[in-house]
Amino acid sequence: MTQRSEGRIDALYRYPVKGLTPEALPRVTLTPGGTMPFDRAYAIENGPGHFDIDDPKHVSKLNFVMLARNEQLAKLRMRFDDATETLTILNGGAVVVRGDLRTVEGRATIEAFYASFVGEALRGAPRVVHVDGHSFSDVEPKCLHIVNMESVRALEADMGVAINPLRFRPNVVLDGLPAWTEFDWVGNAIKIGGVTFEVFTRTERCPATNVNPETGVRDLKIPSFLSRTYGHADFGVYAKVKEGGAVQVGDGVCA
Repeated sequence: MTQRSEGRIDALYRYPVKGLTPEALPRVTLTPGGTMPFDRAYAIENGPGHFDIDDPKHVSKLNFVMLARNEQLAKLRMRFDDATETLTILNGGAVVVRGDLRTVEGRATIEAFYASFVGEALRGAPRVVHVDGHSFSDVEPKCLHIVNMESVRALEADMGVAINPLRFRPNVVLDGLPAWTEFDWVGNAIKIGGVTFEVFTRTERCPATNVNPETGVRDLKIPSFLSRTYGHADFGVYAKVKEGGAVQVGDGVCA
């Protein structure tokens, strides 16, 4: 970290249930080696899977119901209550299901909804899975995903279409930085608000980014466009929390 930039936090998001919509947060406290509180704390297995709740390890996202294959999830909206770990799912603004994920009954209610909503795309009965301290991220290290809004705008200009940054499932959206500067952070430490991050890799994009987060329609081909145009399919970076603290919307960036 050598210079303070003009960059700042534009938005903070978490995804309590893998594959469902994000929740915007105004402020969050992060701990070393951790994720956003409750980020990807729950997932829905797509039929019999390889995740063992008694011996939790990172497994491929292909084991779970997810946007890359189940784009209809983008039509849903969710609310998650930290205190009760109750998940509420809405469709078209109306509540369609609610369940306490700590209880057998609550999980069964959510599983029954997934069985009906996802339907034939399931490989078997869906199962809510959770282990305290485990994150069902696409990558094994516990981390946050950072997206630069100027890079989004650069991609918009090259593709000739408007692009919602939520296509990239960010935890932290930054603004006021030069486009693509986040790639230069890999292997280095940056400070955002009161937190020091270690940026450890660029994010290779999957077909989930093709799904419009507002309509649930596959209306773009982002990974293939990135590959043709830039010679790679990367967008955004993953970063581990090195020194914990608080961050909030509007906080600056030191990189």
